[in-house]
Amino acid sequence: MDSLSYSSVKSMLIQARVSLNSRLSEFEPLSLLVTPLVTLFLAQVIGSVLGVVHEKGLKACLLGFIMGFLKMIPGVQSYIDAEKQKVVDQLQSGGSSKKNNWAKELPVKGLGVQVLEKMETEKRNDPNWQGKCSGTVYIGGNESEGHFTLINQACSMFAHTNPLHIDVFQSVVRFESEVVAMTAALLGSKETVSGEQICGNMTSGGTESIVLAVKSSRDYMKYKKGIKRPEMIIPESGHSAYDKAAQYFNIKLWRVPVGKDFRADVKAMRRHINRNTIMIVGSAPGFPHGIIDPIEELGQLALSYGICFHVDLCLGGFVLPFARKLGYQIPAFDFSVQGVTSISIDVHKYGLAPKGTSTVLYRNHEIRKHQFVAVTEWSGGLYVSPTIAGSRPGSLVAGAWAAMMSLGEEGYLENTGKIMEASKRLEEGVRGISELFVVGKPDMTIVAFGSKSLDIFEVNDIMSSKGWHLNALQRPNSIHICVTLQHVPVVDDFLQDLREAVETVKANPGPITGGLAPIYGAAGKMPDRGMVNELLVSFMDSQY
Repeated sequence: MDSLSYSSVKSMLIQARVSLNSRLSEFEPLSLLVTPLVTLFLAQVIGSVLGVVHEKGLKACLLGFIMGFLKMIPGVQSYIDAEKQKVVDQLQSGGSSKKNNWAKELPVKGLGVQVLEKMETEKRNDPNWQGKCSGTVYIGGNESEGHFTLINQACSMFAHTNPLHIDVFQSVVRFESEVVAMTAALLGSKETVSGEQICGNMTSGGTESIVLAVKSSRDYMKYKKGIKRPEMIIPESGHSAYDKAAQYFNIKLWRVPVGKDFRADVKAMRRHINRNTIMIVGSAPGFPHGIIDPIEELGQLALSYGICFHVDLCLGGFVLPFARKLGYQIPAFDFSVQGVTSISIDVHKYGLAPKGTSTVLYRNHEIRKHQFVAVTEWSGGLYVSPTIAGSRPGSLVAGAWAAMMSLGEEGYLENTGKIMEASKRLEEGVRGISELFVVGKPDMTIVAFGSKSLDIFEVNDIMSSKGWHLNALQRPNSIHICVTLQHVPVVDDFLQDLREAVETVKANPGPITGGLAPIYGAAGKMPDRGMVNELLVSFMDSQY
């Protein structure tokens, strides 16, 4: 029976082969060779197109195709470039003329100590920033007194040091280690629920901290899961530093729209997770609106998929722990949340350290070791570096340590109380202006506001004419102020100027001469985001 079945199957296969060969004999051999190759090529092209459409959306792809075609028409590209330059010139607000007086080469004879007088003159030409800038300067008072003087002296004592030379500048190495340890203690290292040995390093700022966390997550997930085409998922409100990291490290970035409350949409982020996902991101709070993402839910999501989860605490790290102790209702945000693998926290913001100091923390050494770069085959010797920079300013490390040690827990509690109270007063004042609305429900020290009846960017231009420097936002069009100790004494002044700005725009709608409202408005409405990208790059290229 078995032999009969085998013979039947063999006979059927022979007949099928003869029949197939007979049909294929009607075609030329070359066509039989070329057709599969062409089909494979077309399949790859279609797959690539569908991938781009999936990533950018059909509307954006069609628009990009149309714009690309139009730019091929003679004269169109030159016209676009000319119009783009007009916008860049307007953004510069006379910056090109100022550059005419900039030094182009070394002076033949050095200025000696007179260079300090020249620097003082240049400094006096800077706009007045005291109490007028959103964020920017977080220390209260002026540069010639109090905490300013303390950190300046600390920095000057160690201006010559470099933590790269750990055997020489041992004091700075100790300072860095203690800054990291004290910061980690604020964010759950003392909590038994963290279950790990939290570790980290100091960096030059929030962007470097985020970039390092992304790099470490990428390499850790490659080691753990073998992921070679990494992707990460962030809410639309996530900081632009993640875009920078994605470009640097060739990671596909998915920006997911936030919910109606402007918090990260956990369900929407879950839908983007696949076998190439290395990490998800949450902010506490997000830079645009000062709103804390659902960190606990995101932590559970990361745990369930076995991926990394970074929390951006650059703004909130030196506020939220103290705000909670002061009785403010603050949701969980740190390493006490299971699933959190890394955190970035700026010391140079509410930590009141000198500019250029941040920390990146990891739940354990197993993750952190993927941050380091070790070189074994260099003729210059064996080399290992913990962060992006090789040489680093020990002066800033010393300044950060001095800031934290001088203020202590009591100092940070006192400062947090002041800025949280000022933020609530400011928020209530904005809500009292009928033409404005506050974006969401701020959890911390950022108040973002827009308008349904006025051009909010025109309001911003009027505020700029009064000396205020605020941040313009999009989706929705709005502006925000990040409240610092500089603003505590001037909340009423800000609200008065804001009311007057609203009334001015209400009575005389339309852009003011030299204002940036038309540019922000046009950029927000411009469907071709590639053109907006080119505009930003041209502007940045013109600044240096």
